Amino acid sequence: MTKLNKTDRTRAQESTNAIEKLYISMRHLFSRGFYKPMGISGETLRKSLLSLRPEIYGSIAEERIELNGLIYVIERLPKGIEECQFINLTADEGYSGSHFETIIPPKRRRNCYRIDKDQMNIEITRGRSEIYDILTHLTFLFIESHKIQKRVTINEGADFIREWKYLEDIVIYNKTITDQEREVATAHLSNILGRTFEEVIDIHKAFETSEKKDRFFHLIYWLGKLAINEVLDNKKRKVTFSSVLIEEIGHHIYGDIWADNIKKVLKDNGLLRRPIHIISANMHSVLNSIYAKGALPNEAEEYEGFGLYQLLSNSDSKPLQKKVKEYASENGLIYIKDTSGTNINVQVIDTEKINFENSPFDKVNSVNKKPVIIVMDYAFGEQAYETMDELLKPYKNTKKKNHLDVKSVSIMGKAGILEGGKGDIMIPSAHIFEGTADNYPFKNELSKEDLEGFGVEVFDGSMISVLGTSLQNKDLLQFFHDSTWNVIGLEMEGAHYQKAIQSASKIRGNISKNVKVRYAYYASDNPLETGATLASGGLGMTGVTPTYAITKKILEQIF
Repeated sequence: MTKLNKTDRTRAQESTNAIEKLYISMRHLFSRGFYKPMGISGETLRKSLLSLRPEIYGSIAEERIELNGLIYVIERLPKGIEECQFINLTADEGYSGSHFETIIPPKRRRNCYRIDKDQMNIEITRGRSEIYDILTHLTFLFIESHKIQKRVTINEGADFIREWKYLEDIVIYNKTITDQEREVATAHLSNILGRTFEEVIDIHKAFETSEKKDRFFHLIYWLGKLAINEVLDNKKRKVTFSSVLIEEIGHHIYGDIWADNIKKVLKDNGLLRRPIHIISANMHSVLNSIYAKGALPNEAEEYEGFGLYQLLSNSDSKPLQKKVKEYASENGLIYIKDTSGTNINVQVIDTEKINFENSPFDKVNSVNKKPVIIVMDYAFGEQAYETMDELLKPYKNTKKKNHLDVKSVSIMGKAGILEGGKGDIMIPSAHIFEGTADNYPFKNELSKEDLEGFGVEVFDGSMISVLGTSLQNKDLLQFFHDSTWNVIGLEMEGAHYQKAIQSASKIRGNISKNVKVRYAYYASDNPLETGATLASGGLGMTGVTPTYAITKKILEQIF
């Protein structure tokens, strides 16, 4: 027998192993109920993240402080978390009815509460993916804070560098400083962070708010201060999980309430027995595609193509957006604001009440069948399975089960692309679970040809559903792209949605076996390109064309 030479592990294999360790560790810590992120209990998390070196966390494994990754993380965590020694992850346990202010991070819909100067509570209602997301971001944040501590302490903690004392003087006394003093502070801060003066000026502007011009100074000070307290005074930061959260997780508590609310609205409006088309998308593209032309006739004449949608996407177009919503509510749209805790709002559209003469669509199938469209906002990771699984179940609040006549499920989402750039479109033929050989091939009603001709590149192939978009590095992504898996992009929900649809249609008999599925994604970033990860910023107007092109094709197939 020929003896095979044992080869060294590739970086992609090491990365896969690091991700696996991360998730095993996080599940263990969750079951345990608490841990100290920078103590022995958090060591596996830290080592795995440093071994993985995800693209989104940039220079996490280097001595200098990572700035773009810091923006990305802070936008997804509650304001003031850098000042808190204790972080408590809870279920929905009634804090919304208290005097505590509800803090919602700008880029993640989650309710957070500052209990006192040392404790932040974060409400978890979107499943395990949300816990993984938070713990990963916290691990990054604490690693960076200890870098600051090492750079500012001298004589084994007996003293601090003068730049740190200057920063402390500004923050502790909440000084109002002049532009010249701000530049002096920035020069000192660039030395602390190991970054150029220009880089720190740019990042200072990115963190600036109308209420707090020097927010970045405060952020860096408190990150460093808590790390100093931890190292010198043994005041360890601690993450805990409430007993209610530990008991509830994975039991579809919030998804069940959410789906039941939708079905009740359908029943109350006489829509429960009508043909139903479900679309997972944002809360504006379907609304605007159907109703904007009728609501804004003058603007529709002035702006051709997707120009009207670009106009509505401007931040200063609130009055126009309000007109569209009011017109829609008079022509068949029912808005269901979420009260379940899933943070997924819903629109129900009765197509019988649409004035098709004032819309860009022909009522081909809508004349006799009168379908109902349910538009659900984006789910998050594993929450996609929970919500879709519950939505596709029969309505129970009657004497007999009412099976929904679901004709199609369409998923439009943002994803990282591995070939192409921001704003390009991906049409998947299968979803693959990261770290497993689990795969979900399907017949996609949307094709590459359907989305060509809109001025953006279109790619087709497999999509990988990752455990966390912030945990991917170039080596791993390059393997996905170059291997025979033929992966064109990565996202967090596709396999979870398809798992729910397949079990409901092919095993449990909750919906028809002939249900049609449509998946299309537009690229929010290309993590294989330096400077093109999610940490580099949002899509802006680049996202308008692919979003409305996909929406147009989905609605054309429904109508």
